[in-house]
Amino acid sequence: MTGRSIVDQSVTGRGAAGRSEAGQGAEAARSATHQGATSHSDGGHETAAPSTAAAFLDGFERILAEAAPTGRRLTRDEVESRRALGARAAEAGHGWRSLVRAHLVAGRENWPRGADPDSVLTVVEQAVDAFADGYERAQRLVVRKEEATRREFIDDLLHGRGDQGQLAARSERFGLRLSRAHAVAVAEGPEKYDETDPVPRQVASALFTRFENRRILFTTKDGRMVCIAPGDQDDVLTYFAKHSYAATGRGQVAIGRSRPGTVGIGHSYEEALNALDVAQRMGFDEPLLRAADLLVFPVLARDRQALVDLVSSTLVPLEQARGGAGPLLDTLTAYFDTGCVAASAARRLSLSARALTYRLERVHTLTGADPADPADRYTLQTAVLGARLLDWPRRPLNSTQRQP
Repeated sequence: MTGRSIVDQSVTGRGAAGRSEAGQGAEAARSATHQGATSHSDGGHETAAPSTAAAFLDGFERILAEAAPTGRRLTRDEVESRRALGARAAEAGHGWRSLVRAHLVAGRENWPRGADPDSVLTVVEQAVDAFADGYERAQRLVVRKEEATRREFIDDLLHGRGDQGQLAARSERFGLRLSRAHAVAVAEGPEKYDETDPVPRQVASALFTRFENRRILFTTKDGRMVCIAPGDQDDVLTYFAKHSYAATGRGQVAIGRSRPGTVGIGHSYEEALNALDVAQRMGFDEPLLRAADLLVFPVLARDRQALVDLVSSTLVPLEQARGGAGPLLDTLTAYFDTGCVAASAARRLSLSARALTYRLERVHTLTGADPADPADRYTLQTAVLGARLLDWPRRPLNSTQRQP
């Protein structure tokens, strides 16, 4: 497990990938489920000799000797003793295969002389079944505790909460070395995902198959998939983006800038979220977004009142046009997005060149700003970007709803 990362699928454990997000040193969290609960696998315990499990067979020889010759069923006390030993074995981190092997070896070596084989096998079956019940109950408790610890770590890491020193110390357990700079990628699909969904499992499986020995972290958060990788390993994040896009069908992935320390991971995560939000507001449909390429939008949105004033003074006059401001705003958007090439903008809007020219002249008449003039163009284009960020004219400029 050393050197691997978490999958808290919440895809846990290598949740979606069949690997454990807590697997960086916690055998109890190695997952075999691709789901939100990790479970013990036999990990390094699979090859343990039966003698290592002998402590958890206490009383088994006596039960076999007393029950097999008569063919009776195990008593309640005998069943409970097996359950208790199974729970202890799970808590001690013993692998299931070695424990079953130990029971079979003990049954063969202590086979009651003259006992009917069916009776002996029935006793072994009852004993192992009760042992398994206790083992699984304890294992589920371990998983729940591990999951709670993992989720607390993820929340603290992405939101920059808690003591930074302790957070850095805890990160080693989950596969990260916070002395390095890290970048965060966030994938958003057409629906929200949790630990039970096949999409995160598919993405995590591809990710950890390709980068088994990298120190990366994969999880889900608020219905999105999240990948954290060292800042100098952009290949991990682009690979994550590629497979997230393929798995979601039409999702988008945003990558925050690489930043140092525990606080840096939180900042990179917020940048990725903001990039997705900007893409939705601006109508960007690129599958991969980089926060470093979208810095102009946070700058524009930083002073909301100034942005509102710019849109109000520059574009609100367009509401006087027949049909409202929408068609003329769409015209300006297409015009600027095509590099101010009227023919290209006309094709994008399915208009004739004459109709597009008329609309641009109408903008000039209503606003006093000429889209063809370089000085006016800058003001108009900035105002158009602001309008898209503010979701105007669909949302009133004085709206108190969510700010950009």
